[in-house]
Amino acid sequence: MERAAWPACRRWEREYIRSMAVSSPDLKAFLLATPFFGGLSDASLDLLVSMLVERRFDAGATVVAEGEPGRSMFIVHTGELVVSKLTDSGRAIRMAGLEPGDFFGEMTLIEMQNRSTTVVAESPTVLYELTARELYRCYKADIYGYVMVMQNINRELCRRLRRADNRIAELQMLHASQ
Repeated sequence: MERAAWPACRRWEREYIRSMAVSSPDLKAFLLATPFFGGLSDASLDLLVSMLVERRFDAGATVVAEGEPGRSMFIVHTGELVVSKLTDSGRAIRMAGLEPGDFFGEMTLIEMQNRSTTVVAESPTVLYELTARELYRCYKADIYGYVMVMQNINRELCRRLRRADNRIAELQMLHASQ
């Protein structure tokens, strides 16, 4: 896909997910439209849905804090969140915004390290949490579903790495022109 076409496609996907989250009571349909659950069979999706725990946060609430232990990830059902990282001086730098259909916290499931960022709800938010324990249970019960989920996580990590590469290149160009 051409680089210029990708953002428009992504915006359409986000709008589709946002409208489903607001207007559709069907959680399964919403989840299937998210990158995390793409390509799953009905049986795999049913198993994973049974493992999710709904979590609600008020605006301003910290969902996860940088440096704390993490053993779960979250899928955004409703609301908007901000991802930030602390500088050495203690200043919080906004890294990204999250909205319905996005997911975060997956890095702790893969590398089993402490949280790399802080995530704060900007508005009342509903998240679905998947713990490492439940993901392992998925691995034992449904290897196909597990592989699809891990592949979906890896795809998202690659997209984020590409965006980070582009940001670094832009910053280097800015720095070089000064």
